[in-house]
Amino acid sequence: MFHRGVTFPSNAMQLENSGENAEEMPPVSLGSVTAFNKSVPARLLPILAAFLAFFLAIAFNPSSASARIFSVDPPPRAILESVLTPTLETDIEPILLPLEWEDHGGPSYIGSGVLEREARPETIIPDRPRLRVITYTVQLGDTVFGIARRYGISVQTILWANERLQGNPDLLRVGENLVILPVSGVYHTVVKGDTIGKIARRYKVTPDAIVAFEPNHLDPEAPTIVPGQKLIIPGGKKPPRPQIVHIPDIRIPKDASHGTGRFIWPTSGRITQRFWSGHRAIDIGAPVGTPVVASDSGYVIFAGWNNQGYGKLVIIDHGNGYRTYYAHLSSILVRKGESVAQGRRIGSVGSTGHSTGPHLHFEIRYHNIHKNPLLLLH
Repeated sequence: MFHRGVTFPSNAMQLENSGENAEEMPPVSLGSVTAFNKSVPARLLPILAAFLAFFLAIAFNPSSASARIFSVDPPPRAILESVLTPTLETDIEPILLPLEWEDHGGPSYIGSGVLEREARPETIIPDRPRLRVITYTVQLGDTVFGIARRYGISVQTILWANERLQGNPDLLRVGENLVILPVSGVYHTVVKGDTIGKIARRYKVTPDAIVAFEPNHLDPEAPTIVPGQKLIIPGGKKPPRPQIVHIPDIRIPKDASHGTGRFIWPTSGRITQRFWSGHRAIDIGAPVGTPVVASDSGYVIFAGWNNQGYGKLVIIDHGNGYRTYYAHLSSILVRKGESVAQGRRIGSVGSTGHSTGPHLHFEIRYHNIHKNPLLLLH
């Protein structure tokens, strides 16, 4: 029967002789197991006995105190590597080890000399130029400038592509659908007798610019066009169209107030649109009801509703070739045929007519030629 404990003779631990003249050591009894010193050096016997006792203890009672006494920490990694690593380079096989770093797409591993990363699908859509004509619905507060800036085209392009706005961007109204080209230029409808050459000369571009523009779908070898066909003319230009307001001839009395030639600001607020070729006026944004005054002394030649988009409108003749226009008013406080002094209140800011928000549309004309108000106001 095997014993859990191990008993070593005291003289077995004190042997110093070895070699041919060494005395034979009596057998060490370990239960029914007998070990002889003829094949094992004497100094190794205690070690072998300890290992044998360790394995016997675990085999028959792993939870016993004697088994726990012989618990051993794992050997250092360096020792394992020195034992397990092949000595010849040709025998080296790759070992998969986790590679720790900041996570940029999943765990990575080194194996067979290859660094692999877990796939993390991600779609990147590059910016591409728009190649088709679209429509835009005007929103409250929109201006032609703002819409043009949003789509990266010129203001004139929007006016030219939308016939009703040509010459008067103030005709813009909420809910209206605007044609928006993909590039700055002209949107032309082919009529009978048109040729690519004629169209190019009309809008001051080369025929190649029209033919080569992909959305026109023209055969570069033999371009043909038919009446009713729509063409985009990249870089094309149209001559300006003057804004016309029909005012009946009025005889101004000799005793009517005359202007000084120096204009004051007609209201307070912020400029939402400046004077330019397509908008020969300035727009001053202000809350509904903000007072509007006469920019200079003069005679009221029109005070009422205008059907051309101005809404409630007041026109003052200043008796020196100048006239001022005050449009989109919410209320009018003067009458036609009345003299007014500079600074007198004539109405209130509003959003009547074709308007996308409350503002005063203010024009100065000299002999019916539009002048930039910003150069004349004091």
